[in-house]
Amino acid sequence: MAGAAGRPVTPDLDALRALWSKRERVVLLQAGFGDGSALLKLWQAWQDDALQRARLVFIAIDPACITAAALRRAHAGSAFEGMADRLAAAWPPTTHNLHRIDLAPASLQLLLARGEVLDWLPELQAQIDVFLIDGAHTSADPQRGPQRLAKALARLAAPAARLWTSVESLGDSLASAGFAQDGDAGHGLYAVFRPRHARRTPPPPTRTPGDRHALVVGAGLAGCAVACALAEQGWRSTLIDRCDSPATRASGNPAGLFHGVVHRQDGAHARFNRAAALQARQVVQQAIDEHGAPGDVAGVLRLESKLPDRASMQAVLDALQLPPDYVQALDAAEASARCGLPLQRPAWFYPGGGWVQPAALARSFLQRAGPLAQFRGGVAVHGLRQDGAGWCLLDANGQTIDQAGTVVLAHAAGALRLLDATHWPLSAVRGQISLYDNAAADASQRLSLPRIPLAGAGYLLPEVEGMAIFGASAQPGDDDDCVRADDQAFNLRRLQVLSGQQGPAPEAVSGRVGWRLVADDRLPLVGAVPDEVLLRGQSVERLRDLPRRVGLYMFAALASRGIGWAALGGRVLAAQIAAAPLPLEASLVRAIDPARFVLRGARRAPR
Repeated sequence: MAGAAGRPVTPDLDALRALWSKRERVVLLQAGFGDGSALLKLWQAWQDDALQRARLVFIAIDPACITAAALRRAHAGSAFEGMADRLAAAWPPTTHNLHRIDLAPASLQLLLARGEVLDWLPELQAQIDVFLIDGAHTSADPQRGPQRLAKALARLAAPAARLWTSVESLGDSLASAGFAQDGDAGHGLYAVFRPRHARRTPPPPTRTPGDRHALVVGAGLAGCAVACALAEQGWRSTLIDRCDSPATRASGNPAGLFHGVVHRQDGAHARFNRAAALQARQVVQQAIDEHGAPGDVAGVLRLESKLPDRASMQAVLDALQLPPDYVQALDAAEASARCGLPLQRPAWFYPGGGWVQPAALARSFLQRAGPLAQFRGGVAVHGLRQDGAGWCLLDANGQTIDQAGTVVLAHAAGALRLLDATHWPLSAVRGQISLYDNAAADASQRLSLPRIPLAGAGYLLPEVEGMAIFGASAQPGDDDDCVRADDQAFNLRRLQVLSGQQGPAPEAVSGRVGWRLVADDRLPLVGAVPDEVLLRGQSVERLRDLPRRVGLYMFAALASRGIGWAALGGRVLAAQIAAAPLPLEASLVRAIDPARFVLRGARRAPR
């Protein structure tokens, strides 16, 4: 694709000032991040404009992605040095994911994608107001590249979207896609999106208009994360929970760990877990630093059971291009030195992993939401009824607890009961963790605990307030809430396999029982609820064609990864509700859509 590839594309800042002074949100897309100059100039202009009132979302796609160190060097001594340092400090491991970086709380956000532009454009779900297209970062295919690029841009374009590009040869393709040239960009083209024909299939509404207020049923990690993410979008929420305080049931364990995943195939499960772990790293560190949550983000070790040695593990990392600040392959000696216990197997080290008290993380989400989130405890929701353009939550007597145009069900298996969706392939799994008062034990009976969490067949945490915490059992379809001796024995056997230690006598160990909702594909349910009644008798092939229950959403099935999944899942859901750019690639949004199970049946329906 010919064009002025070497010249950076610079938008008209006056035009952008006029845009963000009138909008609540402005979304920009840059093809080619380079050294970040365009973002830094925009950030400075936005920050200096006393009249700006918009949330700014800057999406950048770059095949290589600059490193944090190179970013600092590029702007050392410049007027943007301070901003570049702040950006570099928040720079993520540049995996092939969509990375969210918050530059100003709830106001200025960077979504960074590493990869080719034409590969990433179909993965974006956003309405773009401004495009900055640099020829150095577009397709090298001179025949089909311009048409593919122009069509992909048109799919994302908001009405009257503006486009600056240094690729003059794009002119004809842009015109055929609905972009009308509207002046000279100085070196290249400036165009405005004015399609001749309306789009054939506008997306169906997934929420009702009205005031920005949502009812969230369930105040565990999922519900609190949703409330925080809605507040970031300027929405109010009311959390309703049957318990008197947040995060007392499934989220009430004294501590839990989080980390990413490595799979050779790098499918949806691995990619979602990676994206979620990178988000969790930020919010857990914030909970520790700002709200005093007990925890640490110093890494997690996960023992490898299938690959024989470090070399074969490293070969997988090289093939997947996973950087060492996300994951490292360690041999047994290196892993032992890292955690302080003698290990016999190689391990994956996740530098951004760690542990935290789940309830403290949930409280941190609510503290960040501030006055935009209200908690109502001691209220049990027994029913759900659509009422006009909104939804009513009902008590045991069928009386209205509260109502709103937007409702989020975030109370695990309770959500399935309200939706009459118990036929979906999910199960409530009973889990029992073990706790041992290590600080009070005699020296001969004390466990040697790792410096960082150790996982594999089970897990063992560093000492938490004098306690050793390890486990856990998993029994689907088991509703016994008693701490059982056989489960304690099971956890002690896991402890021995994991750490090589015999462990204390079973009678010296206490425990805690909880339930987690698990989907058969081991992914959460995040998104708009499908309308199975309206779907009856229809044959549907795509998720986007499934009818939805307008204004009704869910965030459930966090399995044993509530700490790791909460932040990303909450932000994806809040972006869907607020019609904001989604901080997750479209293929993964489809993978966690609650309607994916309904689609299986709809595909089999007679035509």
